[in-house]
Formats: sequence, C-alpha cells, structure tokens
Amino acid sequence: MRLIITIFTLLLSFSCLAQPLSYYFNDDVKFDPTIPTPEQVLGYEVGQWHVRHDQLVRYMEILAQKSDRINFEVIGRTHEQRPLVMLTITAADKLANVEQTRKAHLARLADPEKAKETDQPAVVWMGYSVHGNESSGSNSALLVAYYLAAAQGKEIDTLLNNTVILLDPSLNPDGLARFANWANSNRGMNLSSDPQTREHIESWPSSRTNHYWFDLNRDWLLLQHPESRARIAKFHYWKPNILTDFHEMGPNSTFFFQPGIPSRKHPITPDENVSLTKAIGNYHAKTLDEHNALYFTEESFDDFYYGKGSTYPDVNGGVGILFEQASSRGHLQETINGPLSFAFTIKNQLLTSLSTFQAAIDNRQALLDYQASFYNNAIELANDEDYKGYVVQGGADTTRSALFLDLLKQHQIKAYPLNKAVKADGKNFSAKSYFVPLAQPQYRLVKAIFSEQKRFVDNTFYDVSGWTLAHAFNLEFAAIKSGWGLDVSKNAWQQPEKPQFAALDAQYAFGFKWDDYLAPKMLNKLLQQGVQARVALSPLSAKSLASTQEFAAGSIIIPAGIQKNPQWVSLLNSAQNEFGIAITPITSGLTAKGVDLGSRTLAVVKAPKVLLVGGQGTSQYEVGEVWYYLDRFVGVAPTIVEMERFGDLELSDYSHIVLAHGNYNKLSDADKIAIKTWVRKGGVIWGHKGGAKFLVDQQLLKTSYLSRRDVASAFKTDGLNYGDKDHLAGRQRIAGAIFNTKADLTHPLTFSLKRDTLPVFKNSTWLLEMSAAPFVNVLQYTQKPLLAGFTDDVNVEQVAGAAGLVAHSYGRGSVIGMTDDPVFRGYWYGTSRLLSNALFFGHTFRANAD
Repeated sequence: MRLIITIFTLLLSFSCLAQPLSYYFNDDVKFDPTIPTPEQVLGYEVGQWHVRHDQLVRYMEILAQKSDRINFEVIGRTHEQRPLVMLTITAADKLANVEQTRKAHLARLADPEKAKETDQPAVVWMGYSVHGNESSGSNSALLVAYYLAAAQGKEIDTLLNNTVILLDPSLNPDGLARFANWANSNRGMNLSSDPQTREHIESWPSSRTNHYWFDLNRDWLLLQHPESRARIAKFHYWKPNILTDFHEMGPNSTFFFQPGIPSRKHPITPDENVSLTKAIGNYHAKTLDEHNALYFTEESFDDFYYGKGSTYPDVNGGVGILFEQASSRGHLQETINGPLSFAFTIKNQLLTSLSTFQAAIDNRQALLDYQASFYNNAIELANDEDYKGYVVQGGADTTRSALFLDLLKQHQIKAYPLNKAVKADGKNFSAKSYFVPLAQPQYRLVKAIFSEQKRFVDNTFYDVSGWTLAHAFNLEFAAIKSGWGLDVSKNAWQQPEKPQFAALDAQYAFGFKWDDYLAPKMLNKLLQQGVQARVALSPLSAKSLASTQEFAAGSIIIPAGIQKNPQWVSLLNSAQNEFGIAITPITSGLTAKGVDLGSRTLAVVKAPKVLLVGGQGTSQYEVGEVWYYLDRFVGVAPTIVEMERFGDLELSDYSHIVLAHGNYNKLSDADKIAIKTWVRKGGVIWGHKGGAKFLVDQQLLKTSYLSRRDVASAFKTDGLNYGDKDHLAGRQRIAGAIFNTKADLTHPLTFSLKRDTLPVFKNSTWLLEMSAAPFVNVLQYTQKPLLAGFTDDVNVEQVAGAAGLVAHSYGRGSVIGMTDDPVFRGYWYGTSRLLSNALFFGHTFRANAD
C-alpha cells in the first residue's frame, strides 16, 4: 500500500503543471475523436515536458496520416540530418488540387488581369522557434496542428476554405533537440522556479543556435545553412501573404507582437505593409485582452534588417509578424509577474496563432491585392529610377563569384553575364562581369542588397544597419545609369558545370594559383594526404609544357623532388577535378622571371593544426563562425577547447591558436605564460575583437587600442536631458555597418586580394591603433571609411586612419590581431581569406614591432 501511495505522489508531482486540452482551447471547440491528441501520441500533456524534435515530427506524420486536410513533406535536412518538415493544410477538397491553387496564387503576381480574381485563398506560413531554447513556439505547434486537423464546425471550415496554411513546426531542429534534452534532463519531480537553478541556465554554447552556433534568425538573407536554404526555396515556391515568427524573450517580460517601432522599418518596405501589420495586430490584442494577458507593441523591436524571419517577407510582398513571449526557459520560473509556467507560454503562442488565422480570413482580399500590386508594379517602379541596375565584377575567383550569383538566384534575382567589357561610375568592368537589372519582380530586394544607405530617420537598430552583399563578397560593383553600351547575355546566369582537366603526368613540378576561394581547402587536403608544397612569396614565371605561366605571390608550387608519397601525381589529378582549380605542369626549376623553384623564398607550407578557444566568456556566435569557416571552406577540423581546460593542453601539438571575440581574463597566469612561450617557439596566434584586445593586454601584439569607453567619451553630453539617453546610446554604438580599409597587397596575409581596398564588417567601436613600426600594419581604415549602414560622424572620425589588422613577429612565431570579425555570420567572404592566409602563411613573414 505504501508503494502505491509513493507512486501516486510521484505521478502527481510530475503532472502538477500538466494542462489538458481544455486549458488551451475554449469549451466550444469540438474535435474529431478519430484524430489523436498530442497526449495520446507523446504520452504526456503538452507543456508537461519539452517535446523532442523526433516526437514533434512523429506527431505531425501521424496527423497527416489520419487527417485528409494535411500533406506532410520533408523539405530538407539540418547539419545533424534532422528532417525539416512542412505541413500543407487546407480544406480536404482543396488539398487534392493544392498545386493548382499554388500556381494560381503565383499567377496573380505576374499577370495584372489574374490579380483581379477574388476567389483565391490567402497563404499563411506559420513558423515556430527559430531559436532552439525559445521552445514554447514549437510546443504550441503541436496544438496548432491538432486544431487544424481535428477541429469541427463552421469556424474551422471557413478558415480552411479561405487559406492554405504552411506549418513549419521547428525552424531550428538541432537547437530544439539540444534544449529539450537540457530542460528535461534538469527537471525534477518537484519543479524549481528559482531562476538560478540549473534548468534555467544553460551551459556554453546555448541551444539558441544551430549546429555551428549560428543564429538562424539572421540567416534568411545570407543562406549559409541548409535550414535557411530549404526554407527560402519553399518560401518562394508559395510566396505567402503572412509569415509568422514565434520567439521568446526574458522571463520578466510579457508578450510582444508587431508592429515594432514605427520609425525603424526599412525605407524600401511599402507603407501599406505597416498598415496591414497594424490591422493584423488588432486581432492579437483582442484575443489577449479576452484572456487578460499582458502585452506590448511598437517598442523595442524593429523591422529593418531583411535577413530576419519576420522582416524577409516585407521585401517579398508579404507581411511578416514577430511574436515574443516571456520565457519560462524550463518548466516553471519565478518572475516579477509571478510564477511563469511552460504551459502558459505555450498557450499565448497558440492564442496568437489562432488570431493570425482570423486576421488572414478577414483581411484576405487586402493581403492578396497588396501582394499582387507589390509585384505587378515592380517593373514600372524600376523604370522610374535614374539607373538601370548594377554591374558586378567577376574575375579570377570563380568560386566566390558563383557563390554570390547563386545567393541572388536563391532569392529569385536574375543576373546576366556581360558579353563585353563596360565602364560604369568611372570603373572598368571586364567581360567576366555580370549585370543585375532593377527591372525584375524582385526590384525592391535588388535595391536592398546593393544599398549603401548611410543616413536614416532613426539611428537605433535592433540588428545590423548595412549588409551590402557585394561588399561582403569583396566584389567591385557600380550602378549603371543607362543601358547604353551594355551588351549582356540573353540568358540569366546558371551554375556552371565543374570544369574537367586533362590528366597530369609526372613533371619537374606543378603549381596552382591562390585566387580561387577553395584554393585553401584544396591545399589543405593535399597536405593532409602527404603532398609536399611551397608558397611563392613573390611573383614568378615558370616554364610549362608549351608556354610560360605566370604565378602571382601566394601561388602554390609542388616540386617533384621533395615528394615522399608515390601517388602524389594521382592525388593532384583528383584534387583539381574535385575543386575545379587548374594545376599547371612546370617543366623546369629555372624560371623566366622571378626566383627559381629551389629558392629559399619559396616557403614551406604545412597542414595547420588549429586550437580554437571557446567556453564561457567567449562569443558562441563568433567561435561558431570560425569553426564553420574552417570546416566548410578550408577543410580544417579545429580543436575547440573551453578556457577552463586550456591548462590541460600540450600547446606544442598545435600550429595555430585562434581567439575569436571574447573576454580571456579567465585564463590563468600560467596559461598566459604558456601562450607566450609557445609563440616564441614558432606558434602563430590570431585574435580578433576581444581576442585582439587580449593579445594587446598581454603585450603579445605590440600596439594599443581605443576601448568602447574611449570612443564614447568623444561625444559631447552637455545640456542633454534624461530623455536623450537612448538617442545618445544609439549614436555611440556602431550598429553593424560596413567600412573600407586599405590593404598592403605585398603582405602574405593579403595573398589572393586583387584590390588594394577591402570592405570589412564592423559592429563594435573598439579600435586597434596603427603601429609605429614599419611593415606590420596590414589593413588600415581609409580616411572616409564608411561604405554602408549607420555610424555617427563622431565614430567615423575616430575610425578613419585606425588599424584594421596588425601582424608581426614574436620570437620565431607570429602574432596577428584584427579589429573586426573576418567571418561575420559566415557570409563575409572577402575578409575570411585573411584568416585562411594566416593558417598557411602566418609563419612566412618576419617583421619586428619593437
């Protein structure tokens, strides 16, 4: 009997916050009993545990099997190979012909006559929990899907007959899976609401991010990850009228829904979008009022950066809606508003999902008409502009150009190869360049991604204020004022076939150029396979089979005389075909110009063994960005070690140490001494932002810096009122803008760069100062450095002339410090080559800073 009582007590404790369906739905909602409830499949009530991603997917599969209103499909896979699922939901008789409905929906956007049709359904995309540890969204998706599959009556029939609902239950499966494991494994039978308990405070890195610790809500425009690429493909397959984006915020908040701060929308977004957003917001307010739920709107959040889920639709003819629910983070947490249960957070997400449906029904025609006008007027608006489009320089780095053009194509933007060279804005563009016309359906998005706007109505930004993609790729571009003299292909760019090369036979040596973005990855693979290689530190001309070949500084030379692997020529053949980079035979060590192949200025290159320092105190985003770049584009698997384990390492096992942004004060004095000793013996250490600050503080990097406080002190505060506080803070920060630097093209760290200017992304006012020593200042901000985005003139004056990258010798090793993040969000392809150059060539330069 005592055992029975104990078991009953344990079950009661576990279910004390479990809520039945009656908690989430009004009593007047009737459900089809043949459709399984979440509890019948999961084994627990929604909100009692955090749903695992595999459970979520399984429930959606079962609903699709049981309901004739739902199609289930896998639209992609995450890095960890979890399925990205999409439910297409509409009335049963319409679902059988849903493809016809989709085509009719898209036809309205291309044909003004078809846009007059009034019987088309609105397309509503419901997206949940792009941040894995903001999981009330995905848990509410269980209830939303159940409602759409099982609800009965006039209300659901009206909804399904007037909409096609695309339900994405988990925008970030890998993060959601990590967080469910964290929250569930730290949940006791008796729930702790203490905000300090382990359940509410994740270890580093948090589950907010995806596999590589990226914020997927910043990737809708950049498309670095498979989750985003699959989602954007499906987005344009349907072009929804409304897209919802369900998030969480701090536990002591309430609930937010858009519109955000009115003055902080992107100027390219039509005003009618804001009007529709406000109209839809009234439905959320009414629903939350009925349930006595606290909320706010037109505060905190903006609608500016088109790379966020709730803003990307705004430049694609739809209306994006951001929701932010105060988070319980675990199952129960004490807040300033009282105990906040997981079930309550789920209910608010459900309520506003249902209010979105009602808004879509009532505003269906307005939404359809707005979207049709958005696209049908695009060509006319483009023709009213005083320029016709943009020309973008191609060149020797065909991979980088292809990555840029493929990114445009994924966003439904067409680019056309030039048939002959052209001059625009005083710049010469070769016949290998491309023309991106304004006069195409994505007119507004073309303007947005090439924008170099620097002045704005509001100077405060929730996220970045500049993201000019051509600058990120370090591609020269210019606006074309007219079509005169422009000769372009009739066919838009398509991904070219990978080139095939003639088989290589044994020769005196081989060489390949460092121009292509994948050259570091090809070199690393060859080095890992035992191929011996050298880097030319200065240009040379070498004899080939039938001609003389020019090799710029940075080219890789592979002499036969030093090879130890008998299969080395076969490996070269495989490499050039795999990476699409030509490897050129060299028939003699005697060169026509420049040093001979046996010269000591052809430096040894070795496969790097990289130690990447992470853990508490470092930015999970920037450590993840380095990891992602090395893994994807260099083929290097860094050893990632938390700071607290640093003292356990044998540093001699590593050739490089990389310190991304962070605070490295937790390293012990013994650790700091070990680092200095390791560098003196020949190690190469790289630090950017906080990592560079650490190098300066430890007197490894021989220069000084201006702290954020130093920069902020340049602003005058006389006569300011308390109400001016936020405005001043906005002026004092750099909210993600693009700056220009001048590069020393003779330095090994800049090998492969063709222009002596290099755009960098800057989101901090921290600044390295120029070194007084010669030969060590590799990048310097220009005197007029701001290229795009908002930065106050006071900040611009201080940035001008400061150091972008400083590098010098330290004993037998090298120290490299960069003011900014070279691999920002994975898409800053121009500056990322600085990091890979540091890996392969960081030991090749000698320059003293003392």
